[in-house]
Amino acid sequence: MNSIQDFLSAGLPPTAIFPPQSRYASVGTSTYTAPDGRVIVHLRRRFVPPPEGFGLLQEHVVKQGERLDNVTARYLGDPEQFWRICDANRATRPDALLEAVGSKLRITMPRGMVGPAL
Repeated sequence: MNSIQDFLSAGLPPTAIFPPQSRYASVGTSTYTAPDGRVIVHLRRRFVPPPEGFGLLQEHVVKQGERLDNVTARYLGDPEQFWRICDANRATRPDALLEAVGSKLRITMPRGMVGPAL
């Protein structure tokens, strides 16, 4: 496959179809041709941008028994946006964010948006 047209002609999507609020919305796809000729479409790697570039909205102090989806719903209005809090706090394991009671979580604006001055 040498062009987008070849890709489309093969019946393969040129990019993954994810909703705009998904962490994968801007991640494209790649193909791998297996030795037997099968073409396998896969997501490209998602690189997490440095959180220092995110506009800080506020910090949240972790309380005993909290769940990340509830914290996310409270601050961002959508429990499925938990990945934004993970990105803002360099977390690769979401549950790790709530393990230490009293620790602070950064609640940030989406990448590229400037938050209020604190």
